[in-house]
Amino acid sequence: MQLAKVLGDVVITRKDENLVGLKLLVVQPLAADGSHVGRALVAVDAAGAGVGETVFFVRGKEASFPWYPTEVPADAGIVGIVDHWDLG
Repeated sequence: MQLAKVLGDVVITRKDENLVGLKLLVVQPLAADGSHVGRALVAVDAAGAGVGETVFFVRGKEASFPWYPTEVPADAGIVGIVDHWDLG
């Protein structure tokens, strides 16, 4: 899992039928100190996240696991919303 900040929504008029009804969000991966790491990407939302929230996301085949047995065509998926974290 990796931390990310939700930057915005993705609106699509035509998409794969297995993505119908699922929310797509643009996320910016974060380092543990909160700085940006790498490029922003689109992730399928399984946690009900919104713009401005910090989230956990997964990459690869695990991104589709929340919708099993439906095979969602996703490379990144939001699986949790972060309340806070401490490097303490």
